[in-house]
Amino acid sequence: MGWLIVIGMAAIVFGLLVKFGGAPRMTYELIGAALLLGLAGYAWQGHPGTPGTPIRAREHTANIDPALVEQRKAMMGRFGGEAQWLDTADTYGKLGSTRAAVNVMRGAVKAAPNSPDLWVGLGNALVNHGDGMISPAAQFAFQKAATLSPKHPGPPFFMGLALAQSGQFDKAAALWSELLAETPKEAPWRADLEARLGALQMQMGQMQMGGMPPAMPAPEGAAPAQPQGE
Repeated sequence: MGWLIVIGMAAIVFGLLVKFGGAPRMTYELIGAALLLGLAGYAWQGHPGTPGTPIRAREHTANIDPALVEQRKAMMGRFGGEAQWLDTADTYGKLGSTRAAVNVMRGAVKAAPNSPDLWVGLGNALVNHGDGMISPAAQFAFQKAATLSPKHPGPPFFMGLALAQSGQFDKAAALWSELLAETPKEAPWRADLEARLGALQMQMGQMQMGGMPPAMPAPEGAAPAQPQGE
């Protein structure tokens, strides 16, 4: 079919030129030679027998959870130069341009290497670029932030989140439990941290029980249920 289409198109073009051109015979000969040269090139480089392979367009999905953006702003602030870097990276992440988000944060930590907020942002960008999995580079970024500011809630929170997303539940729970113990009751992120830690611990408990959901507590005064067969 490929050859038929190419030859047919060449014949149509040459026929139209002959019918409407009115050019000298020498011109037609040159045009015919050019068409034959094109056919020769197709015979040399073309692969009409190769089956087609449809290419799916890349799906641009939002990799940034709006709730996590709010949590980050509560921990790191909403204004200033650092917030602008972080907001820019979040915008790229929402558009699915995770590599661009990483490049933005690399430029940020290069410009301000002593900022724990920016190192956390780099860690988050690397995690998003890795489809939620924590990499050695992301872990280094979180640990760098924690070294720069040991009391900062951002590094343990977001590193714990990355560990949980990567299936390292015990390490995530340890980080979040320690962070919760050091978090003031009036901290705006405490309620979210408690909820996430509780959900993680419940999931860990279900896994230890073989995937069975936890039993509902018995009402006060009721005798505990006996297993069937006893």
